[in-house]
Amino acid sequence: MTKNDLIDQMALNAGISRSAANKALEALVSGISKTLIDGKRMSLQGFGSWSVYERTARNGRNPRTNAPIFIPSKQVVRFKPSSQLTKKINPQSL
Repeated sequence: MTKNDLIDQMALNAGISRSAANKALEALVSGISKTLIDGKRMSLQGFGSWSVYERTARNGRNPRTNAPIFIPSKQVVRFKPSSQLTKKINPQSL
């Protein structure tokens, strides 16, 4: 599903215009991004939560030359689905 497909689906389900759905999606993405940039956790009940954690620096290897390289630490986003979403995706495991 692309962003445009999601906007179309949001507009149809909510009974709003496509431009209003686009603004709502942009507001959602902006809010999640700002929260994560501030280093806070973002949670949508029934869907899941996003958090930021620091991946530690490590030594790696260039797969092309097999030369050792240093991979610096960086912050990455982690998403953890809620149990409700997991149950919807895997109904046979109930």
